[in-house]
Parts: sequence; structure tokens; C-alpha cells
Amino acid sequence: MTSIHPQIIIQTTDPQDMLGVLWLSYHFGIPLWIKPYVISQIGTSRRTLTEGHYTQEFYPARTRLGDDVVAHLTFYLKNEIPSLEFLTRLFDKMDGRLIQEWVNDEPTGRYARRAAFLYEWLTDERLELPSDIGGGYVDVLDGDKVVVANTPIKDSRWRVNNNIAGTKDFAPMVVKTPMLLSATAFDVKQHLAQLRQEFGEDLLVRASAWITLRESRASFTIEGEGGQESRIERFARVMAEQIGQGEIVLSGERLAALQQEIIGKSLSIKHFGLRQSPVFVGESNYRHAKEIVHYIAPPCQEVPSKLEGLNAFFESTKGQSALMRSAVIAFGFVYIHPLADGNGRIHRFLMNDVLRRDGQTDDPVILPISKAIIDSPTAERAYDAILDTISKPLMQSVQDNYHFASKPTTYSDGIKSNLVVQADKNTQSLWRYMDLTAHALYLSELIRQVISVDMAEESAYLRAYDKTRQAIKEVIDMSNQDADRIIRSIIDNKGIRSNKLVKEYELLGDDELWERLVGVVNGMLGV
Repeated sequence: MTSIHPQIIIQTTDPQDMLGVLWLSYHFGIPLWIKPYVISQIGTSRRTLTEGHYTQEFYPARTRLGDDVVAHLTFYLKNEIPSLEFLTRLFDKMDGRLIQEWVNDEPTGRYARRAAFLYEWLTDERLELPSDIGGGYVDVLDGDKVVVANTPIKDSRWRVNNNIAGTKDFAPMVVKTPMLLSATAFDVKQHLAQLRQEFGEDLLVRASAWITLRESRASFTIEGEGGQESRIERFARVMAEQIGQGEIVLSGERLAALQQEIIGKSLSIKHFGLRQSPVFVGESNYRHAKEIVHYIAPPCQEVPSKLEGLNAFFESTKGQSALMRSAVIAFGFVYIHPLADGNGRIHRFLMNDVLRRDGQTDDPVILPISKAIIDSPTAERAYDAILDTISKPLMQSVQDNYHFASKPTTYSDGIKSNLVVQADKNTQSLWRYMDLTAHALYLSELIRQVISVDMAEESAYLRAYDKTRQAIKEVIDMSNQDADRIIRSIIDNKGIRSNKLVKEYELLGDDELWERLVGVVNGMLGV
């Protein structure tokens, strides 16, 4: 038995019992890099098994389609969830004459015309248009099943509505599974309004100011660069000033300006903006002088067109779920990896940026997403696991097509690299049509936690802190600055009085006074 998902098991090895994508994959020898969301096979009766995002359909024996490629492709387009990534590799293996004969035989057939359009769109190969082509316009993709463009482009050649959200060079896929629809239904704006109502505008703004700095620090920690205060403060300033401003940063000029603001001076980068060198995500094993590669980004020559595709997705899905759009734009960006440095920070910047542009957050509120990512070892592993949903299949596809040369090359952006990649069509299809469904679910759930737990707790703490400051000022008159100094000392030293503090404030040498102050702080802040 072959496993597609831990709970979704292919219970047959007989191709005669396979339908749709399973049969096409088997017949043409195409590995399923991306797990199909619906798989179908012959069973004892008609039934459906669902687990998470994935569905397994069983059909009675009379549904068998034999070795008819067109019949299985029709079944795939009609009953399952077509993947542009899989179709690209399928059409590469198929003889185009098969599609030509199909559309010649069924010039008004909706599935024949959809297949013909997709064949031309994905392969850049031209079919002959039947003279009697006809039928009403049909959507290329089913908008009830996957995210599509708001306004399709009418293709008069095949009489279809091209509703693909993106371009040929980059069109990410998001499947509308029940799990995803439930998660993306979380109303960010409404829940922030509830926080405002509970804690007040001033308290929420103060919480956001603290969170912005911690968000910046967490963003550097994710990349293993914590403790660099000047860079952290610079990124915090950029977050506060740039989120939601001007055009979205998906063009070379905008990226160059933002990258320079975030990075400042760099020893290695001579050219800010789109990279002009190959890049991989990984680490160096210095002991064995070996590079460990987790992900290889698309060639630099393809970066501009892929950013155009990502921007097309952004423009064509406006008004749809902001959480979904935030995930696609941010994760799509980091997989394209368009810069020589700064990709991770702008990736996390974009999460907040899209939410602001979609009207879900207001200035100066910044959601502490980076902080939530590194909040615990479990949270960090969850983030890495999400990145692996794309990086692992891509590395499988490219494993025999890259190596490290003995001498590095210095590229025009100043980067030295000895990475040599010769990607084939398998890898190209994964770069172009990556599945970001799991990413949208992940980010939606993370933001729910950020607002419902993290920001609520931060606001509650600040409210308790304000009350504590006022309470100790009632014990003894002092300025806010002095009160903050004493509260910090009590918290940091767990109530033990420091000699340094007594030297600063002689009155604190009074045991009874000190105990009263410690009691107030411990009682109100729970430390």
C-alpha cells in the first residue's frame, strides 16, 4: 500500500482500480510532489473518507475508466482538484496530439476546452483551433474549490474564463478546504476592536509600541542574529514607518529601498535590490567543509517575472481573505527569495503589511508574528515544518541537478557563490505553482493566537503595571521614573533589596517600607 497522507491510504496497487490523478501519475510515471487534496479509486461501494485537508473518494466498480487517458483527465478536471504543478509535468509527458484529438472530437466540450487552454498556457505549445469550436464560456479553475482571480480574463480562443490568480511564471495555489475556510474566517479587525474596547486605545497603542521592538528583536532571532541592538532598532523603525505605506514592496525599486533601510551598510552586498546571484537556504558544516542545503531558490534571472506573478495574485484577489493573502504574499516572497540578504525580515514585514493594506489593522498596531514564531521550541518547529512543505519536495526534484564548484564566482551584486544549479522542468513547476494552502492555515492560526493570547496578555500586563505604579506612589510619593526603577528592581531581584538601589534611594533602607513596596508589586504583577 502507498501512503499519500498519514490517514489517507491508497488501498490498491492495481491501476485498473485507480482514477484521476492516481491513474495519471501511475500511467505516466509522474511522482506526486504535492499531495493531492482528493484521490479517487474503485472500492466496494461509494463512500468518502476525509482527514484534515485531504479526501479519499471510493467509487463502485462500474466507474472504472480503463486505460483511457482522456477519460481519466476528464475525471481529474471534473471531480478532483487540479494542480497546475502536476498538469505541467503531465503535459510534458503527454503527446500533445492527444489533447488535439480530444478537442477536435469535442469542440464544444467544457473539459476538452479547459484542457486545451491549460495545455497551451502551461507548455507554451500551440494547438490547432477546431473550426467549429463553441459552447458557453467556462471557468478554467473551480472557484468553489481553489482561490481564483476576482475578475477572470476571457479567452475567446478556447471560450474559457482564465481565472488563475497569478501568471504563467508564478501562480500559487490555495485550496479552499473546510479547515482553511474555518481558520481564515477569523476576523482580525473585529478582535482588535474588542481588545480596544476592553483595554482602551492608549493602552493598546502602548502595547503595540513595546511589541514592535520585541517583534524586530524576534525577527533577528529567527535568523540567528539576535543581540544586534542597532539593527533591531532600525528594523523596528522600518516596521513602524513603512507598513502599509506606498506601493506594496514587490518590485525591484521598492525592494532595493526597503532592503537598504533594513540592512544599512553591508560588507558583502554591493548592489541593493533584486539579487544577481544564486542562493540557497541552509548552513555550512565547517568541520567537514560541506554545505547543507535545505532549499534552493529560483535562478536570479527568473526573480522579476516571479515577483510580477506574486503581485498579480495580490492585485487579482483583493477583497478576499486578508489572512490568506497575507500568507501567500509573505511565503511566496520568501520562496522566491529575491534579495541577497534581508529576505526573512521582509517576509515577516509583509505579513503585517498585507493585513494593514487590507484594512484589518490600523496604525500603529503591529501584530507580533515573529515573536509568536519563536515563542517556544514547538512554535519554531511548526514554522520550520511549514517551510518544509515546499522545500522538501523541491529538494527531491533538484537533488541530482545542483553541485558546488571548487571555486566560487563573484557575481555583480558582490555575492560570492560556488552553487551551480541546472533545474529541470520538475523543479520549474514547483517554483511556479507552489501550493500554499498549509501556509495560509498556519498563519491564520498563528495570528488568532497573537491577538487572542499574546496581545491580550501584553495589554493586561501594561494595565496591571500602571495600577502597580500608582499603588506604590500612594505608599510613598515619587515620580513615574523612580517608580519604574523600583518596580524593575523588585521584579529582577525577586524582591531582594539591592545595595545599589538603597544608595540611590536612602528611604528604601526602611525594612517596613520596602516590604510594603514588595507586597504591592508581587500582589499586583504576580511576580
